[in-house]
Amino acid sequence: MGVAKTSSKAPVAVVTGGARGIGLAIAQRFLAEGYRVALLDIDRKTLTATEKRLAEPERVLALPCDVSDVKQVSVAVSKVARTFGRIDALVNNAGIAIFKPILETSFAEWQRVLSVNLNGAFNCTHACAPFMIKGGGGAVVNIASISGLRASTLRVAYGTSKAALIHLTKQYAVELGTLGIRVNCVAPGPVDTEMSRLVHSVAIRQDYYDIIPLNRYGTVDEIAAAVVFLCSEDASYINGQTLAADGGFEAMGVGLPTLRRDFAPKVKPRKAR
Repeated sequence: MGVAKTSSKAPVAVVTGGARGIGLAIAQRFLAEGYRVALLDIDRKTLTATEKRLAEPERVLALPCDVSDVKQVSVAVSKVARTFGRIDALVNNAGIAIFKPILETSFAEWQRVLSVNLNGAFNCTHACAPFMIKGGGGAVVNIASISGLRASTLRVAYGTSKAALIHLTKQYAVELGTLGIRVNCVAPGPVDTEMSRLVHSVAIRQDYYDIIPLNRYGTVDEIAAAVVFLCSEDASYINGQTLAADGGFEAMGVGLPTLRRDFAPKVKPRKAR
């Protein structure tokens, strides 16, 4: 997999976990904004299919990579820099989840989730930052989760990894900001992806609808828009922040569904003219 070298001066974004879902939507948004994009993903088969479907051989570089492996990350990022000549943005989107009760979660499972979700962001940022500095600066966006802002059932490893990623974002922002690299975080709420449709039952989806003020899941395009905004010049003075793209979920607090239904504003429908 790969592309031929190009002399284009277009900016370059590296998106981890870019073969599907939110990562792919982010990559497509970057492409629409004129970026060249490097997709890093551990799923070689899906990555190959995505590269073929995007059909942008001059602007898309697809590289199999386990972000928890320092050596693999170093090799992949070096190839991005050699191929495109620069790195302007990094989106640490690759992540895994294991949903189990706390006392049924093994130490090996705990380690694996933190290794990908937290160590992966550390590895990729350390690898990409020198190339950003060489080019005069850049932007990093970490994809956390609403589970990093509020505790939730069955998410001891996942939620903890995302909470740590939010703090890691601040640590990077403080130090890398002085070198011209802004580091921010997006914390999505429930997003309507192929994976969520497989694992969220009708009852679980209804629970989310009941508690989210916007009464719906987010879309991958909405998350992508937030990420690309944070990488853009329009966000040039935003650094060290976590944007909860969650339809108001985190702000809701307890939000008893019964009270919301019983005391919702009664709005009469307008008559058609």
